[in-house]
Amino acid sequence: MSNKVKNRWLIALCGVGIHLSIGSVYSWSVFTKPLMNQFDWSLSRVSWTFSIAILFLGLAAAFMGHFVEKHGPRKSGIISALFFGLGLLGSGLAINFESLILLYISYGVFGGIGLGIGYIAPVSTLVKWFPDRRGLATGLAIMGFGFASLIASPVINSLIDLVGIAGTFYTLGIVYLGIMLLSSSYLSPPPEGWKPEGYEETMEKRKNKTQDLSQLTANESLKTRRFWFLWVMLFINVTCGIAIISVASPMAQEIAGLSAAAAATMVGIMGLFNGLGRIGWASLSDYIGRPNVYTTFFLIQIVLFLLLPVTTAALLFQISLFVILTCYGGGFASIPAYIGDLFGTKQLGAIHGYILTAWAAAGLAGPVIVSWLREVTNSYTLTLYIFAGAFLVALLVSILIRSDIKKLRKENKDRLAS
Repeated sequence: MSNKVKNRWLIALCGVGIHLSIGSVYSWSVFTKPLMNQFDWSLSRVSWTFSIAILFLGLAAAFMGHFVEKHGPRKSGIISALFFGLGLLGSGLAINFESLILLYISYGVFGGIGLGIGYIAPVSTLVKWFPDRRGLATGLAIMGFGFASLIASPVINSLIDLVGIAGTFYTLGIVYLGIMLLSSSYLSPPPEGWKPEGYEETMEKRKNKTQDLSQLTANESLKTRRFWFLWVMLFINVTCGIAIISVASPMAQEIAGLSAAAAATMVGIMGLFNGLGRIGWASLSDYIGRPNVYTTFFLIQIVLFLLLPVTTAALLFQISLFVILTCYGGGFASIPAYIGDLFGTKQLGAIHGYILTAWAAAGLAGPVIVSWLREVTNSYTLTLYIFAGAFLVALLVSILIRSDIKKLRKENKDRLAS
């Protein structure tokens, strides 16, 4: 029987394969100028393609979470591959037909649906395969999403020069469809009741045990305070992080006096720290506990957002942004394990999908808030202080959720005693 159990590290590798593929969405900006030059489309009209894709990522994750739990990661991964692959191929057709509407539908809607399903399908499975290393396993996959643009951006740039915009979409569509189908074919949940070798001994050594404090369905989780606490924490972390990403270059030039070239280099390095934060913080959460990791995120960012407006030393300013980006990426990577701790793995994919609506909302709110405040005040100072205040709220929420965890532990202890 044990010989038939799949290799959980290969399952993790398949999750990374899917996330490296769909994470190429973060390379959308590489298409921006070529599309504007070829069709005389405005920046805002081209940028809407990315916004629609992120919106449908959140919507698909929320509405398809139950599908993932019911039909399993393999079938869900295949559907994700078909939507994402066809979305890219359809984008090639949109370029051939010179249709912006078709681009919105193909890349934005179809691609976005593929993103949402592909994001949650491997993550919920990995939490079940790695009950002893939840943070590490989900961090690995979600790190793939963060790192994807580092690989995809130069490839897309070269392909546009070689085969044009349409040819690039066709090529990416075929390649990513193949990678995602291959990765999905090996995905499956572990056998009922399966535990890795040495699981009990490993968990006994951990002082911060928050695993499986309850086993709730997705709809039951919505009725708890702790679900909404997680939602608020993720929303604030992503809103402030994505806002900083959207204005990092001009803000660094304005506050710290970086040149345009130096600021552009800094933005590229930010992507690296975004990815490193996903694996680093998520792995650390296995040892110090998810509640401690999130409280640490918010304490660090309160201090840094208060200091950024007066940090005129270029190196110190950049280091501060890099640390913020590790917290931004770490928030994404640690949330699935936190969900598993608080709600169990019965419908983790569906609950994760509901939580990710915070990402969709933050993706729209963050850039709008920072741009509007910059135009009104002619400075980034007020924006950064407001974000520091938002992180203070997140810190309070991260402390409040501990009372729920303490209560759950007591109930479990009383149940075992009786």
